Amino acid sequence: MPVLDHLAVVAPTLAEGLAHIRESLGLDIPEGGRHREMGTRNHLLRLGDALFLEVIAVDSEAPPPARPRWFGLDDAAAIRADWESGRRLRAFVARTGDLDGLLARHPGLFGTPLRMSRGSLAWRFALRDDGTLPLGGLLPCLMDWGPSGNPARTMPDLGARLTAFRLEHPEPERAADLHRAIGLGDGPEIRAGAQLRLVAEIATPGGTRTLS
Repeated sequence: MPVLDHLAVVAPTLAEGLAHIRESLGLDIPEGGRHREMGTRNHLLRLGDALFLEVIAVDSEAPPPARPRWFGLDDAAAIRADWESGRRLRAFVARTGDLDGLLARHPGLFGTPLRMSRGSLAWRFALRDDGTLPLGGLLPCLMDWGPSGNPARTMPDLGARLTAFRLEHPEPERAADLHRAIGLGDGPEIRAGAQLRLVAEIATPGGTRTLS
């Protein structure tokens, strides 16, 4: 059963992403590292023992990858449009120990499992051929950390914890059916909304804040 692994703020630039976190949560979050296979870079915030938030953007110092980047980051115009419309918390990722089986049961939806890395970490991540999010972000991206497990426990603890996570969508019943179909556990609460939108409530040392 796939379970919530991390949330992703997909930013036009890393500086803008970090400024959004600072404004929304009152926190300066540390660097994670670079993803050499994708030409991207991130900063990370621990939200629990096996849960974290990442801010991810194109790494301007890295050469372009041989294939489309994840999280739709090659479409700079779409990333900017989402950003300006307030859809900044743009994706969520679920981990599973049965990645190959889950992909086989839902062919064409999540993509192909690829080997990814950041520093000494390595994992498998399902990526669509065009790099876009599954159903535009309605479904989570899928991954498998392997024996090492989610690395949140090794991240600095800034006192942030996820207290609520919701997904808004014009067809909430369809969204719920899709989440059930993949067996998603501990996923977002689903509510009706004008458009697809992710919202997280995060407890911080300065109080509970909203991130979207």
